[in-house]
Amino acid sequence: MARGKLRSRREVVERVGELSTALADGLERLPASPDDPSLIDALWEAEGLGVLLWALELAALPPFDRSFEPERLLDPELGAARLRDRVEIEHARESARLWHWRARTAFLGAGGELELPAGWQSFEQLIAVAALRGHERGLLPAPLRGDFPAFGTGYRGLAHDQQLETLSIAYERHRALNWLCGRKSGWAETATDT
Repeated sequence: MARGKLRSRREVVERVGELSTALADGLERLPASPDDPSLIDALWEAEGLGVLLWALELAALPPFDRSFEPERLLDPELGAARLRDRVEIEHARESARLWHWRARTAFLGAGGELELPAGWQSFEQLIAVAALRGHERGLLPAPLRGDFPAFGTGYRGLAHDQQLETLSIAYERHRALNWLCGRKSGWAETATDT
């Protein structure tokens, strides 16, 4: 995505309000409807809410193997909130894109739907280089066993449910940061190309 202006503080605060309302409603409905797909979506969008609160300097950004605690995202004090510097937001965006790429690579590879780019010997080699370069650029923690570190191991060693969790976290954070950095689409239409 071309580097344009960040969305305004007003737009971010409005989106925070919408996501907060949806999250509060979702948490209230959770005991009665834990399998409702719209409820699950609202709860996962807490990751996007957390990222926007981070962008407003109101929350810390957890690692990609830990989700935000939804209850701690409710009722933020937005009065003095200000947007972080564009460089810091772009850095977080690139990190989210890399994590999202890694998560998608795992799922597409497991389904046999992934084609190795020309010049690479294996996906393990490609992933090891991405992990190392991402670390060198300050976008990722130090690689573990030639892979992105998550849940105390290299990504390829994760259980299926851990992979699903990191995919959801990465997707929601990537979308929120792309929305924050883009002006051409609404929240639901925000692209998350990796």
